[in-house]
Amino acid sequence: MFRSSLCLALALTALPITAAQAALKVGEKAPDFSTQVSLAGKAMPFSLKEALGKGPVVLYFYPAAFTQGCTIEAHEFAEATDDFKKLGATVIGMSGDGIEKLNKFSVSECRNKFAVGSASPATITAYDVTLPKNPTVSNRTSYVIAPDGKVIFAYSAMDPAGHVTGTMDAVKAWDKQHHKG
Repeated sequence: MFRSSLCLALALTALPITAAQAALKVGEKAPDFSTQVSLAGKAMPFSLKEALGKGPVVLYFYPAAFTQGCTIEAHEFAEATDDFKKLGATVIGMSGDGIEKLNKFSVSECRNKFAVGSASPATITAYDVTLPKNPTVSNRTSYVIAPDGKVIFAYSAMDPAGHVTGTMDAVKAWDKQHHKG
């Protein structure tokens, strides 16, 4: 209940963080990580390095599963996942939630479309997406990481609006540049 209240309060009162304030800048190397993710209610291992071997990765951090803004964002990413897949991109959502909670969230809110993972405090820190008042909770930041491991898009704002469209535009631009003809 505390986490739900925290996410909603931050979404309503926090000032948006501009893309320029996102911790990882375009062109920087994204920190590698491995974690447990849930897809369609089933836990499995995930490795950023392995996912990048298949194409770009849309990596988005959100504060907590089953909160208002986080549910809206999950629905929007679920609706767009097939389009991301057509462009060769993998979508993964990350929060500090445990895998048991994410197993349920992946089915109901992510609609079995994409994986959601449990971000360790070290991963939250490495991506510098920590909420100032609670270091175990991430803010809302979306990245697109190219297969070479470099960030090609970064956007931070507590409002879920703009995360899906921004990441989609970045993946489309990457695809156009790398798949000419």
